[in-house]
Amino acid sequence: ISKMKKMMMMAVALLGAGFPVHAQTSAKDSLKVINLQEVQVVSTRATAKTPVAFTNIGKAELKKVNFGQDIPYLLSMTPSTLTTSDAGSGIGYTTLRVRGTDGTRINITVNGIPMNDAESHNLFWVNMPDFSSSVKDMQVQRGAGTSTNGAGAFGASVNMQTEGASMKPYAEFNGSYGSFNTHKETVKVGTGLLNNHWTFDARLSNIGTDGYIDRASVNLNSYYLQGGYFAENTSVKLIAFAGKEKTYHAWGYATKAEMKEHGRRYNPCGEYTGDDNEKHYYADQTDNYLQKNYQLLFNHTFSTAWNLNVALHYTKGDGYYEEYKEDRSFVEYGLKPFTTDGKEISESDLVRQKKMDNKFGGGVFSLNYTNHRLTASLGGGINQYRGNNFGKVTWVKNYIGALSPAHEYYRNQSKKTDGNIYLKASYDLTGGPSAYADLQYRHIDYTIDGANDKYDWNKSALRPLAVDKKFDFFNPKVGLNWNINSNHRVYASFSVAQKEPTRNNYTDGDPDSYPKAEKLLDYEAGYTFANHWLTAGANFYYMDYTDQLVLTGALNDIGEALTENVPDSYRMGIELMLGIKPCKWFQWDINATWSKNRIKNFVENIPIYDGWNLLDVVSVSHKSTRIAFSPDFLLNNRFAFTYQGFEAALQSQFVGKQYMTNAEVEALTLDKYFVSNLNLAYTFKPRKVVKEVTMGVTVYNLFNEEYENNGWASSSYDKDVNHRIDSAGYAAQAGTNVMAHVSFRF
Repeated sequence: ISKMKKMMMMAVALLGAGFPVHAQTSAKDSLKVINLQEVQVVSTRATAKTPVAFTNIGKAELKKVNFGQDIPYLLSMTPSTLTTSDAGSGIGYTTLRVRGTDGTRINITVNGIPMNDAESHNLFWVNMPDFSSSVKDMQVQRGAGTSTNGAGAFGASVNMQTEGASMKPYAEFNGSYGSFNTHKETVKVGTGLLNNHWTFDARLSNIGTDGYIDRASVNLNSYYLQGGYFAENTSVKLIAFAGKEKTYHAWGYATKAEMKEHGRRYNPCGEYTGDDNEKHYYADQTDNYLQKNYQLLFNHTFSTAWNLNVALHYTKGDGYYEEYKEDRSFVEYGLKPFTTDGKEISESDLVRQKKMDNKFGGGVFSLNYTNHRLTASLGGGINQYRGNNFGKVTWVKNYIGALSPAHEYYRNQSKKTDGNIYLKASYDLTGGPSAYADLQYRHIDYTIDGANDKYDWNKSALRPLAVDKKFDFFNPKVGLNWNINSNHRVYASFSVAQKEPTRNNYTDGDPDSYPKAEKLLDYEAGYTFANHWLTAGANFYYMDYTDQLVLTGALNDIGEALTENVPDSYRMGIELMLGIKPCKWFQWDINATWSKNRIKNFVENIPIYDGWNLLDVVSVSHKSTRIAFSPDFLLNNRFAFTYQGFEAALQSQFVGKQYMTNAEVEALTLDKYFVSNLNLAYTFKPRKVVKEVTMGVTVYNLFNEEYENNGWASSSYDKDVNHRIDSAGYAAQAGTNVMAHVSFRF
């Protein structure tokens, strides 16, 4: 932390030298730059005339809840959204789910640039710590949404725009401290406009916590740097941001029996039995990763009708996670047995590291046209990913023989090229309605070569990886929007979305039966009303899937969720939204989702094991079953009170019961829960060196709800007694906990 503070002080000193230059800037020039700055890669965003369901979250809203928790938790009030946290406190490994779909189905972009990992399709928020402090606004589109860059949106898309350049110099410090030794320190500085053309901004952040779950510690460091050049019709911005994380594993999740014996905070990760026959915990059971991102944004306005946005990007990731494994067979790791006291030893405890280094780069563009009736964009992008995955054994207990340092036992390489082009347009028809069309073609070329990390006991060898897949998707979207008047709006749309399998779908699946691509037909219709004190809306959706890859509830050997194709499934529901502001000091926002998420004619395959060997599979046919991790009801509610700098907000979320497998086994469920957070803050302006000070406290889980928001579940058959065995682990969440926060703006 001390090193981080020194870096922050250096940044303040260096950038502070540029502050006085702003005095030469005229108000007229500043207005030109402000207008130009808003022209970024926003062609993937929805507008008031786009017939899709979306929610915009502005900078002011984000700031009110940005005290250290990851971005999923900052978005938890948006309709049909729920969050999970391995550490139990919203920091570290967290996930976002929308309409029951997990993070691999949610398309994430920053300035129009895809952020989902090209192979896993996930965005690991732990690699982007405190990124919300550098975000201007976000838009969450539910359903297939508009055409975007990167992995297809099968539940939602989140489009983030980074902060615009400040016309005036500034410095800002934000600090938080609370339960579980949770803390956050953020320093932001900006030069303001220099010589009528240049701006520079920087942020340094440190976030840490011991976590609610035992040993679920998190240490996160990040920076964000931005430099921009602005002329009357052209802007160029170079952005660099990075995150470094060290996180103790907490993804194992405890069973109810373990919680009863050891308490709700029990963490099975890293546990092993020592020579004294006592339980111990491996100190370095950690995940370690460094991710660096670079973006070059170019915007040019040709006329009032035409503008061009181009962005180049490059991401470098490098890291590993380390695990203590008990009683592992040497043959799995390419190690030779040894003999001691005349006895051959073929297994022992060991420590392994699974490593990866990857590169992802490319470019996106959009050419945009606007006149009084037609708005159109021609856009797309091409990106390439190259990755290396390999594993090493760093230590073997009591090993006799030649063990090379960091013995490598598997390695594979992957390459993925992803290109897309889209044309979208909105045209105002006579009489008020507007027609919308959006046509996208996407091509993917994906290969994986080498040895898998999984050992095939039937073939006495590591499973080979020889994936060579090509996909061509045509994704049309059409719709109608009618802004009846300034208060009333109705819309309807039909969209096609298609998506390729993830890396895990290949590496965790049967190499003789790889998964299929999946297809979505998305039907949406909605109505919104807005005036000066009331907003209301309703959105109906029916999402019809072919070969949807759904979560089974089970995990692979490193805690990642397993999925399977189901031929015919759907998600349907209604989303209701209401906002009331009857006076200046009070606002009430509420949204609710009723949904039905079903697999038609589901066949459950229950394995029969003999040790590590799969002997057989018992198939059980079901009719219509609920899709795992898809609650039938969600409710978000927020009361906000403001008075002369004071603000109080009570935010609540109710999540209905969730089945953790697709077989609707009552013993394998997450119970419903209702959680409330109370935020109190006071802002005042000293009007001297410090322009603004905000102090406050947030009480999370105000009513001390005992709940779990994630888990794993699996079933097997005991071959001796022909009895079904159901097992489950649960991600316990923190009870009442507190976070104090303070902010100074200079």
